[in-house]
Amino acid sequence: MTNTQPDLGGSDFNIPKSPIDNRQSRVSRRRFLRGAGVALAIPLLECVRPAFAREAESPAPRRMLLISNNLGVLPKQFFPKSSGRDYELSPYLQDLAEFRNEFTVFSGLSHPDVDGGHSTENCFLTAARGPTKSGFRNTISLDQFAAERLGPVTRFPTLNLGVNIDKANRSLSWTRDGVLLPAEDSASALFRKMFVQGDPSAVKRQLHKLDERASILDALLDDTRQFQRALGRDDQSRLDQYLTSVREIEQRLDAARQWELRPKPTTNEQPPDDIRDQKQFFEKFDLMLSMARLAFESDSTRIITLMVDAFATPPFNLHPNQNTSDGYHNLSHHGQSESKVQQLMDADHQQMMLLHKLFTRLTEVREDEDRLLDRTMILFGSNMGDANTHDNTNMPILLAGGGFKHGQHLAFRHDRNQPLCNLFVTMLQKLGVETESFASSSGTLNEIASNT
Repeated sequence: MTNTQPDLGGSDFNIPKSPIDNRQSRVSRRRFLRGAGVALAIPLLECVRPAFAREAESPAPRRMLLISNNLGVLPKQFFPKSSGRDYELSPYLQDLAEFRNEFTVFSGLSHPDVDGGHSTENCFLTAARGPTKSGFRNTISLDQFAAERLGPVTRFPTLNLGVNIDKANRSLSWTRDGVLLPAEDSASALFRKMFVQGDPSAVKRQLHKLDERASILDALLDDTRQFQRALGRDDQSRLDQYLTSVREIEQRLDAARQWELRPKPTTNEQPPDDIRDQKQFFEKFDLMLSMARLAFESDSTRIITLMVDAFATPPFNLHPNQNTSDGYHNLSHHGQSESKVQQLMDADHQQMMLLHKLFTRLTEVREDEDRLLDRTMILFGSNMGDANTHDNTNMPILLAGGGFKHGQHLAFRHDRNQPLCNLFVTMLQKLGVETESFASSSGTLNEIASNT
């Protein structure tokens, strides 16, 4: 395939320091008075602590890239037949053989009570149970949970990206209230957001918008304070949860305002051109992976999600002058058709090669004494264990980089899966989030933990 997109490799950056100094990051008098007047019993939140204090405690930044193809891969070609450290690479993993000791492949993982075929695609990072049940409401996703705990250490707490994504209905990123956060599918818009500094009037307009939103939150807090004491215990508890959410939003607005006053990092890279043709599936995937890497290199964010919406992908280019015979979804329901299986195998191999390219680039970038790959967790997986049968168990999961003890196939029971959230908790702890649980977790996966 001919890719006309900029390589975006070997970038040189002038990265500004955190805009939140010791004076700015302390809770203002106004915010303290309002917080004390609304709910004295709520403890000091992690995100209120000075950003510099957190950075001083964690000098080596950790990062996390979470990728999901919502139609998965062919399981027989992905999963190794043996387990442990001496496992034989599967056909797909042979494409990553150079990085054998840089990744771990998992089998026998899934989300308990998260079934219903394609309905589970929005639950990959939330593990919200019963997506097909009446009244279902999603829960907070892994990326947003981590961002809440880490606080505003970068300009963008998270970046939520997509490839061919149906933005109104699908996302990997969800708020604590179960609200979808739309994915960014424009590489050029993302580039402008990260690197293009607005003129003074544009910055002033943005600051005015942030101030207006803060004023609305002030009014909400004033209104609730008037009747809070008259509430019963249950209503008081619900109101406390609501007010905590309001204060968290206020803190994010304060951080956003401080970042808006600071110059953005610079890069020698040229702005990329968007790929609008959905048939150029692999080119779009490659471009978004390059943008994710660029965001990490410039320290614009520490957490990125990327949903590859294969479900919404029409017949696509397998190779120059060769398209698939059908859309990705129909191919995934192959019914053992040899032609469809061969096309899917080709597509899966190409995705593995894109991962190989990403791993290579992350090893070429140094951050102090480490490679960027050593500080970046890359999770590749899917909500579908087998799209052909709408099976949501035994998900294909691969974790690379991040300083874990890799080079193994961890195989759990296929008839009684371990919660995928056990891996999520392990990743959160590596990221520096102090937690023992997330969603449906029952523990951690210490098999990949390391002392670094």
